[in-house]
Amino acid sequence: AAHLTAFLKKTDRHAKTIVFCVDQEHADQMRRALHNLNKDLVSGLAKGEEYVARVTADEGDVGRGFLDKFIDPEERYPVVLTSSQLLTTGVDAPTCQNVALVRPVGSMTEFKQIIGRGTRVREDKGKLFFNILDYTGSATQKFADPDFDGEPVVEDRQKINEQGEVIEEKKESEEKPPAEDDEAGKPKFDDDPHEPRKLYTHGGPGGIDTELVLDLDAAGNKLRTSEIRQWAGEEVRALYTDPGDLRRRWSDFEQRSALVEELEQRGIDFRVLAAAVGQPDADPFDLLCHLAYNAPLRTRRERAERLRKEKKDFFDRYGPDARAVLNALLDKYAEHGSEQFAMPQVLLVPPLTAHGNVVEIARKFGGSDKLQEAVQTLQELLYAA
Repeated sequence: AAHLTAFLKKTDRHAKTIVFCVDQEHADQMRRALHNLNKDLVSGLAKGEEYVARVTADEGDVGRGFLDKFIDPEERYPVVLTSSQLLTTGVDAPTCQNVALVRPVGSMTEFKQIIGRGTRVREDKGKLFFNILDYTGSATQKFADPDFDGEPVVEDRQKINEQGEVIEEKKESEEKPPAEDDEAGKPKFDDDPHEPRKLYTHGGPGGIDTELVLDLDAAGNKLRTSEIRQWAGEEVRALYTDPGDLRRRWSDFEQRSALVEELEQRGIDFRVLAAAVGQPDADPFDLLCHLAYNAPLRTRRERAERLRKEKKDFFDRYGPDARAVLNALLDKYAEHGSEQFAMPQVLLVPPLTAHGNVVEIARKFGGSDKLQEAVQTLQELLYAA
């Protein structure tokens, strides 16, 4: 529960998550543990809202009510569901971002059902990929099993003579029909006891011994183990072999937005990368260059201060009021990131509103075109080195 909570804090604490547990008792233990580890979020919820809920046979209609809210893309809560045997039949959760396995999964059919909870894509909700957190080794074993997606297809080729008669024949490969689900269209709960019997431990420290990242190739066939920093660097180099090209695109707000969207479609999450390198305040551009080209890693604050120190001539082009606006923009960037350069939206929120409305701020630069030019130049200089 602690590791899962830490993962959500590094990624998105409101990403829909299903936790598959050993039995109903275990599901309740996980629910209570996750509840206690996320009290800062739980305490602020309205009456009737739950951050984490257990959905097993014991909950009956209450549990199904939580399930209905969970699978609704427009409902924010509950965020996390714990269950012992919440199977795929009739459970369509298109915005489920994380699937956590805290019990062994022996059946290939059941495994496919479980991971099927995350395979739906919802671009309108930013759901382009999903994560499997495997605490038992089940996912690793199942992905490596030929039964997961079958053996390579064998083509049936025949040779014929001049008369059109077959002179050599190869048998066609046979595929096993997929197992049929019971009671199609309804969630299935199976809370029968599992063997071997449960073992309880009392006291003593516990923790994660090893953490691996596994990803599928583009065809979805080959599973490889990789370190997330290595994988992200390879993804960036596949798009931009030249760091200069990446820098040019990143310096322009519109091109940067398109680039970020492209990277997100490839599964790159800057919050995860920043946590992986231990630099939560690093500029995303520096993260990419560091992982892909072994460039120095800087924080946003360091970039902003370096610009102020080395490019004083740029700021001297403008009067005191305009310089104050540019410095306020840099402070917003240093605190929150390059999204703060979005114009004119950033001018509508504090502390920029202290400098006047949009028209008044533009007047300090000699007009809206001059303001846009100044902000664009500011970004180019910010990422110039």
